[in-house]
Amino acid sequence: MNLDGIVSAALNSSLGRTVAAKAGFPAATELRRGDALPGGPIVLATVEPTDSAHPDRLVADALGALGVEAQPAIVDTPDTRTTDAGGRQRPPAYPGRIGAVVVDATGADRVGQLEQVRAVLRPAIKALEPSGRVLIVAGDPATASEVETAAVRQALDGIMRSVGKELRAGATSNLVQLADGTTAAELAQVLRFGLSGRSAYVDGQPFVLAEGAHDQVTAEGRIVVVTGAARGIGAAIAHRFAADGARVVGVDVPIAGQALAQVANEVHGTALQLDITVPDAGERIARHVVERYGPDARIDVIVHCAGILRDKMLVNLDEQRWGAVLAVNLAAQLRINESLLEPDRPGGIADGARIVAIASTSGWAGNKGQTNYAASKAGVMGMVRALADRLTGRGIVVNGVAPGFIETDMTASIPVIDREIFRRSSSLLQGGRPVDVAEAIVFLADPATPMNGQVLRVCGQLIVGR
Repeated sequence: MNLDGIVSAALNSSLGRTVAAKAGFPAATELRRGDALPGGPIVLATVEPTDSAHPDRLVADALGALGVEAQPAIVDTPDTRTTDAGGRQRPPAYPGRIGAVVVDATGADRVGQLEQVRAVLRPAIKALEPSGRVLIVAGDPATASEVETAAVRQALDGIMRSVGKELRAGATSNLVQLADGTTAAELAQVLRFGLSGRSAYVDGQPFVLAEGAHDQVTAEGRIVVVTGAARGIGAAIAHRFAADGARVVGVDVPIAGQALAQVANEVHGTALQLDITVPDAGERIARHVVERYGPDARIDVIVHCAGILRDKMLVNLDEQRWGAVLAVNLAAQLRINESLLEPDRPGGIADGARIVAIASTSGWAGNKGQTNYAASKAGVMGMVRALADRLTGRGIVVNGVAPGFIETDMTASIPVIDREIFRRSSSLLQGGRPVDVAEAIVFLADPATPMNGQVLRVCGQLIVGR
């Protein structure tokens, strides 16, 4: 058994679990994954608007579109509490476990209304089943017409993140921020992902929706290019798109050719051995698409997954390690996009396509010994936001995913004790799997997903930065 296995076995033994719990590291719960919605009832609570208008039915209609018969939530108020034998007041309790609580806070625009959110969440959190869900739906603070409305909407973000850190047994908490024109069908697309096991490792995150970022194109049969596809997260992405009927082009360096060919065979796709840092990488990808799929073929989705680590403290970081990481993780993406986005290029990126780039929580918060990596991944986030603004005229949607600690061959290079700390430092008390990142990417690349210019963290609400 290697050192990693020895440490993991020790920590997961009876004595190890006891020591870990005393150190503040309780045991992790196996997460619910896959398409299935929660097993228990889904309850819906609506924050009553401050005026006399009836609450908007957008959230209820979206749940209805999913076939969910939402039950009314139990609310904690002085009138609903009980008193125990010791004279202490107890919040009202659900009769059994619930699968999820959805809070419709679209009518929240005053500070006093936040009490309604507390009153709903207090009993619901105690009743959540393992891998249960807390979803709050509200307006976007950026589109608020009044200062207090913006403040209240941002306060909901703080509630959501804090609740995520308090939940146990694989339960997660997330927030959906609506665009002004969000429809019930668009919201249903997001709620389906958030409630299902596909979002297993997405925790403490806002889903910021956009207008005009979704269309009616079917996801089946699309040409999907995935760089870094030979192993790890890239291979999981290729498999996940293929499961939805996509035609996958896997791209990786020639040294990984055998592994890349195996993935391509497994997904019934094609393989392109290519160092993405070469100047004509974009042209070679486009030429491969034309050769394999015909002169009129265009790329419907490109996923920039290729990446490397060259970790060193900055005082020990030379120009070779610095340059290699920036070249692969950032400069190559910029150059490939520029080439493939030429409107008249055969085999290039189609109008209405989806671009998804892999960032990292290190780019979000920085990380000790990863200045080069953090720079490259923060740069990816800047690229996503800038491209999203510039490509709306062509209907091209650009988003990013920022993984936290995902168990891959790349993260296996991290010292074993550090790896165990990373696993236990997320709110879900474990590292993620490559499929968790793949699910988020497929969700963002779906033509029905109304998000653009966003970077979604897939990190289990990892505590990052020092």
